[in-house]
Amino acid sequence: MATLSPACPRRLLPLSLGLFQAALLLFFTLFVTYDEPSAQANLVANQLCGIFPLFQDIQVMLVVGLGLLLAFLPRYGLSALTHNFLLLNFSTQWALVLQGLLHHFHHGQVHLDLRNLLTAEFAAVTVLISAGAVLGRTSPCQLLVMAACEVPIYLASEWIIITHLGVLDVGGTITIHVFSCYFGLGVSKALFGATRQPVNPKETPTPPSDLLSLVGTLILWVFWPSFVSVLCQPGDAQHRAILNTFLAMSTSALTTVVASSLLERDGKLSPSHLQNGSLAGGVAIGVVADMAVPPVAALALGSLSAMMCVLGFKFLTPFLTRKLTLQDQCGIHNLHGLPGILGAVASAVAILAAGGHWGDRGAGRQAQCQAAGLVVAMGGSLLAGLLAGAALRLPCLAQPPPRLSFDDSLYFKIQDQAGSPGLGGTAEEGALALKEQV
Repeated sequence: MATLSPACPRRLLPLSLGLFQAALLLFFTLFVTYDEPSAQANLVANQLCGIFPLFQDIQVMLVVGLGLLLAFLPRYGLSALTHNFLLLNFSTQWALVLQGLLHHFHHGQVHLDLRNLLTAEFAAVTVLISAGAVLGRTSPCQLLVMAACEVPIYLASEWIIITHLGVLDVGGTITIHVFSCYFGLGVSKALFGATRQPVNPKETPTPPSDLLSLVGTLILWVFWPSFVSVLCQPGDAQHRAILNTFLAMSTSALTTVVASSLLERDGKLSPSHLQNGSLAGGVAIGVVADMAVPPVAALALGSLSAMMCVLGFKFLTPFLTRKLTLQDQCGIHNLHGLPGILGAVASAVAILAAGGHWGDRGAGRQAQCQAAGLVVAMGGSLLAGLLAGAALRLPCLAQPPPRLSFDDSLYFKIQDQAGSPGLGGTAEEGALALKEQV
């Protein structure tokens, strides 16, 4: 069997992205247009005044906040930020194409507006979260294939959960956070198999990388109410969503400090606990944010979710790694999975406690739908992730070997790489590693 040039997998990324952009241009030329300026002037004005400021907040969250949150690996910060940015744009455009194809099939010409863009970006969020499970151990080509698989599965899952089952989930707790968590864990399990990955010294954060990651946490914390409330009905529902989200995240930040300090023998705080536990309340509250729950419920949910997140990092992650050889690089199960499950359960309890009718259903029926949505999100995403992870093992996708994982020098021109082969590896080592993969 002939050995491929090490440049082949490197050329796969620009070639595939170039072809994708060309196909996107053709699709937009044939099928996508804007509404006539005079047709819906009031609607457009309302969107600009009501949605666009929140949309900008979400952009800051995803591009800056999440990118910095992922920069806790000291020699992988450039890759984490860049790959996050790449996946956001690729996944959003891919979701627009899929939504447009479905709309064209049913209604003809596709009219693009700000709400379409928002829903496409929510699909991209699932990819960004899932990628955290395999951060640093995958190539850009593998991440793009993962995104190409996940976006259509998310859109189908979201339709089943929201439209078919009628689940109430305005902040994406079930449809986004739970789905993306278990999809990412499925990819990780299928990609790395039953072999426990050796600990790489480049996995250990340093004070500067932890500081960058904590800055990302603070940015996400500030703008999270916009993410939860952007698709709420303007008025009371949106007002409640903002208030409930702030209360949940405020108490999760305080509870994280308490739990982290108590779990450490010397009483010191763990940066990873602060970076993740402070956001857990925002994950859990999304499913009940617009419901008429009392303020104390938001506070309790934020506190419980933070405790679950911190305990997950301390006990559950080592257990899953040891017993199931499950690799979860960013701890997405602790930040998105556990608080997401808690939020889904809380939504069923809140609906039962409120009683009355929820649309055409009684409280009991709606609570059952909430539970069914959680099962669909967990089971469907885990199975799909396992299948997608198996596809990522194709040799042409050039998965980096363990000794060159978590290192920017494999994909970027690093000024000091020639002087630090022991830490980053030289360009020749990177080429040799890619050659070994194919």
